[in-house]
Amino acid sequence: MVKVVVTGIGLVSALGDSLEASWQNLIAGKSGIKLHQPFPELEAFPLGLIAEQPAPLEKLTQSVVAAALEDAGLSSPLPDCAVVIGSSRAYQAAWEKLAQQMYKSDRLSSPLHMREMENWLNTLPHMNAIAAARQIGATGSVLAPMAACATGIWAIAQATMLLQTGQYQRAIAGAVEAPITPLTLTGFQQMGALAKTGAYPFDLQREGFVLGEGAAVFVLESAALAKQRQAKIYGEVLGFSLLNDAYHGNAPEPEAKSAIASIKQCLERSCLTPEDIDYIHAHGTATQLNDRTESIAIKRVFPQKVAVSSTKGSTGHTLGASGALGVAFSLLALQNQILPPCVGLQQPEFNLSLVKTARHHHIQSALCLSFGFGGQNAVVALGK
Repeated sequence: MVKVVVTGIGLVSALGDSLEASWQNLIAGKSGIKLHQPFPELEAFPLGLIAEQPAPLEKLTQSVVAAALEDAGLSSPLPDCAVVIGSSRAYQAAWEKLAQQMYKSDRLSSPLHMREMENWLNTLPHMNAIAAARQIGATGSVLAPMAACATGIWAIAQATMLLQTGQYQRAIAGAVEAPITPLTLTGFQQMGALAKTGAYPFDLQREGFVLGEGAAVFVLESAALAKQRQAKIYGEVLGFSLLNDAYHGNAPEPEAKSAIASIKQCLERSCLTPEDIDYIHAHGTATQLNDRTESIAIKRVFPQKVAVSSTKGSTGHTLGASGALGVAFSLLALQNQILPPCVGLQQPEFNLSLVKTARHHHIQSALCLSFGFGGQNAVVALGK
């Protein structure tokens, strides 16, 4: 089987406008979550905004793709390169603005102008991945996965398969999310899923999740190609699993059966045992159901000593991009031998070895978990 390694990372989050800035702020225990009111018609919410106003999807994608290429020591064009960039919300912000324009106009006396409709084809869900391919001059396969909060890991898994099967030697993969829109906020508020003050994963006083925006994109290469060009290597993608609960639209299966099966399948495919895992980057949304179910899964598979943390108390929940951010932070944990903290955690509810403050630790293998609405269970194993 072809070994797949990560040779470049581009990342932007509420914690910082680059991979290094986000990592340094994370291990310092900082949070990018603040109270914001980006939409006058809605109340203020704690949000993980990159700037003062919601970021456009296109600019986020352009910046992280460019950063990933630079980090990998590559330059455009890269024609024989696959592109796998997902988003669970895609261009929803653009669609909401278009809808506002439509309902503001009297369509009989003043129909919607052509200029307001001329770009609608560019807002189809897969067009962000196409734009990334254009940006780097890639003429190979372009995939645009959408799997709710499991999108980021799914994108990395799909790109890994393209390399493992020999179809490509290189792929750009990851996820981008700019989900802070009036409809998204209102919808999650109606569900009772949003926090009122902040994100506190696995905490007894957790309130729900905080919506965040962000992106993480990776350069994946065959180990042979990376060695040939003497590229720096962050780590290896050892294996992955993608299963689903077949249970409910937005509630996880209470006994975590499919999540446990996905973790075990990933370990088996990666030739690892539970004892081999030194760090778990948990999904850790800070909602009542997710944290409880995820804790069940971790406790039933792993020894109690395995270190666990969620970084959503720092970045907010970036939905489809959250798994990609988790993979980036896990790779930096491997590279620096530092466990990132579970920011926001004060009083743990669960008997897990949760990391409260960053500390040095021997990390040879790490696992990153994502559990999305619809019962999507995605797991990826990473090696030093």
